[in-house]
Amino acid sequence: MSKYGTKTNLKTSEVIKKAINFFGEGGLGLEITDMDSDRVCLKGAGGFVTVIACPNDETEVDIETREWDHQVKEFMREL
Repeated sequence: MSKYGTKTNLKTSEVIKKAINFFGEGGLGLEITDMDSDRVCLKGAGGFVTVIACPNDETEVDIETREWDHQVKEFMREL
């Protein structure tokens, strides 16, 4: 399992929406297993991605993954 973190000027809800679009059905095809206003968990192809967004001066984004490291790094560049 790998953990990543970054900051963005996007709102928490925007980060979660982008994560769903990028990793979910319309993107990489992972299945949403859990979701809240500041968190989304997705799984597929033997791995998972969890994105947590915490509001601050800038929104702090924490991501945990297994098997999706390359795609997580790509997602972080888009934030």
